[in-house]
Amino acid sequence: MSDSTLSASTAPGETASVRARPPRGLGLALLASELAILFRRTRTIAMLAALAAVPILIAVAVRVSSSGSSGRGPAFIDQITQNGLFVGVAGLILCIPLFLPLTVGVAAGDTIAGEASHGTLRYLLVAPAGRVRLLIVKFLGTVAFCIAAPLVVVLAGTVIGAILFPLGNVTLLSGDTVSISESLGRALLMSAYVSVSLIGLSAIGLFISTLTDTPVGAMAATIVISVAAQVVGSLDQLAWLHPWLFSYHWLGVVDMLRQPILWSSFGDNAILQLGYVIVFGALAYSRFVTKSILS
Repeated sequence: MSDSTLSASTAPGETASVRARPPRGLGLALLASELAILFRRTRTIAMLAALAAVPILIAVAVRVSSSGSSGRGPAFIDQITQNGLFVGVAGLILCIPLFLPLTVGVAAGDTIAGEASHGTLRYLLVAPAGRVRLLIVKFLGTVAFCIAAPLVVVLAGTVIGAILFPLGNVTLLSGDTVSISESLGRALLMSAYVSVSLIGLSAIGLFISTLTDTPVGAMAATIVISVAAQVVGSLDQLAWLHPWLFSYHWLGVVDMLRQPILWSSFGDNAILQLGYVIVFGALAYSRFVTKSILS
């Protein structure tokens, strides 16, 4: 279709907007590029490797220990010697308060600030991607990391547990026993629960990343907020505030090891994280659409 035909079929002033509209497939291409860059980055690989090392270290420590369990350490540590499937569970519980939020803070804090720091943000926005589309793609990239991080912990723990310890039916917190296949499904469900738990923090990190051109500052601020939320959550004097904290349902992941599964915990957690995504997503949008990219 020629330009004259296009002009004739559109209202005055509409031609420019039609030409400026991003191609429909650009969003998926941009997302694919973002995911490829994210998971090929040396820093991302190093963080995932460090997370995988946590259950491996737990399994090796339990294996070489001759003194038995002292009753201290990660939850489910006592069951590891009887069933290697508990390695992944113990590693996941250990990573929830610190290691997983730390890595998510790094990934989320680097989203927009990293592009601005390297001088690539202006080129991404000059391309017909648009600020809103770029913001959504960056958020989906952090969500992908939120899915990958706990999954790596569970998979690494399951593999090392199968190598070093016997496998068998798993006794749940409710006292019921489930088969190996079902217990593996429960472990994946726990991974999904933790992934959802981290999405609220990733939205906060995305918003902070729009406020600065220094990615290290955005990363540090996101991590500090994560630690602060857990400190506040431990203070009985602020009990009225606890249900509003994004970390409130984090340890509810153990409800996936009950019979029947307490789906209400998963639902309450998802609703809370969705609230944080809406609020901080709106704040990130309002900031990013007015952010100067000339500096």
